Amino acid sequence: MKIGVARETKEGERRVALLPAQVAALARDGHDVRVERAAGVGVGAADAAYAAAGARIVPAAEAWDSELVVKVKEIQPAEVERVKAGPVLFGYQHLAGEPGMTRALAARGATAIAFELVRGADGGYPLLAPMSAIAGRMAIEAAERIRGRAPEGVLVLGAGHAGLAAAESAVNRGSRVTVLTRTEASRDAAAARLGPDAACGIATPEAIERCALRVDAVVGAVFVAGVPTPKLLPRSLVRRMKRGAVIVDVSIDAGGVAETSRPTTHAGPTYVEEGIVHYCVPNIPAADPAASSAALGEAVLPCVRELARRGIEAALRGSPGLASGVVLWRGAVSHRGIAEEAGLPYTPVFAPPAP
Repeated sequence: MKIGVARETKEGERRVALLPAQVAALARDGHDVRVERAAGVGVGAADAAYAAAGARIVPAAEAWDSELVVKVKEIQPAEVERVKAGPVLFGYQHLAGEPGMTRALAARGATAIAFELVRGADGGYPLLAPMSAIAGRMAIEAAERIRGRAPEGVLVLGAGHAGLAAAESAVNRGSRVTVLTRTEASRDAAAARLGPDAACGIATPEAIERCALRVDAVVGAVFVAGVPTPKLLPRSLVRRMKRGAVIVDVSIDAGGVAETSRPTTHAGPTYVEEGIVHYCVPNIPAADPAASSAALGEAVLPCVRELARRGIEAALRGSPGLASGVVLWRGAVSHRGIAEEAGLPYTPVFAPPAP
């Protein structure tokens, strides 16, 4: 199979989806791997290293013209013109909350598989997990950097990989930590992992308000597959939080947990709204591109090998976990929530043609 590795264009994004070690594995499998020129420069992976691993170094147009295009971040506005029917886009898509981009990709006949929606045999999200864990850890580092000291009190909303990593990082800094989550099962799992060092509870509006008003940092780490993040911090609550407090909204890729959250960049990561510092960088792990790329590449490689070995359609038909990641199939939107948000018909993957 022709596999393209695209260079990232999002501001501040230095990661690459596959490192030379993963490219070498694909080349040994007999695939034609095309790496866009300078794709790995942000992590110190020179074109020569990719060439030595068996890849061909090509311009952007040729990388994007592959059967399978592997990249890290969602399609950027400037990249839409590179998308066409035929090649399959495999990367974080983050189309929840982006109906305009969904419509643009559908109009171009795109097929896209979202890293963040691929499921593992255990029901988890193996391609989201490593980046979420890094983002959670770095969220506490960001709060500490902004405040000039470790926050005394931390509220973590969400108990997935990002939330638990944030909670553990905060505990290690001596912070008083509260984790609030949606279900009793996730609350109990968080309590078992964190032990007596953190208080774990259910994220009712009353509990969120009570905790948010007394802490120095709130980490938004809520993930609901394929839909915008619920706004757990209304503006009226943010307005009443402690002066000097910080909101680190890891969930900003899907809209964020606060009504006051809006995406920022690594070049301009913070702003003040209602007297509260907001850190809302969508691609937090890009600040540690080498470690993030290594973790992501190892997680992505088995999926790429399966798609390439069996062929896209056969691999998806044979793997419900991979198929769960398909958000667009030949221009049709195959995720119900994303379709509804974009005002487009929902068409299940491999649905029979209309009579």
